[in-house]
Amino acid sequence: MLNKYARAFFTRVLTPFAALLLRLGVSPDAVTLIGTAGVMAGALVFFPMGEFFWGTIVITLFVFSDLVDGNMARQAGISSRWGAFLDSTLDRVADGAIFAGFALWYAGSGDDNVLCAVAIFCLASGQVVSYTKARGESIGLPVAVNGLVERAERLVISLVAAGLAGLHAFGVPHIDILLPIALWIVAVGSLVTLIQRVVTVRRESAEADAASPANGPADR
Repeated sequence: MLNKYARAFFTRVLTPFAALLLRLGVSPDAVTLIGTAGVMAGALVFFPMGEFFWGTIVITLFVFSDLVDGNMARQAGISSRWGAFLDSTLDRVADGAIFAGFALWYAGSGDDNVLCAVAIFCLASGQVVSYTKARGESIGLPVAVNGLVERAERLVISLVAAGLAGLHAFGVPHIDILLPIALWIVAVGSLVTLIQRVVTVRRESAEADAASPANGPADR
């Protein structure tokens, strides 16, 4: 839901920066790779140590590469299937690193097996939510549904909560409760989104098969 509005806004804001990088000879693929590496470093170095504030700052600095690389490709007229594939694939890697960082914290110094499991569920469900749409589209279905919690919502909810929870280290009392709340919200929202997409694909596939019963997919 946030994608539609946030992307349009940040695309306008980041266009001059994308143009500057192109003038400096930086490629869109390089921005994609550097951005993913930065997100992974912020998540897997800072989060397992409980440094949620600084981890979120580092991740935020790099997460906008997801918008910059596409903007650069469009400005340069070099948009390609490879670029789209690389961007989408590394998005999944970055998302996984963020929730893996939360899981590592709760499995270690955070000492909470339930929240560790919730973080792992957020990681897995986020990947499956993305897969259901990609797989549905690969067999010719539109998958015309806006899920309750898609990638943008997962990132905003979890990172804002993590950043605020990190203020506990600076003496703000009780604010660390925001991260567990956010993880539960993302977990439940991702499950709802997964169900929405599965139901949509089921309906669309039934309609497509009814329209052309002889042309359904041969295998599963």
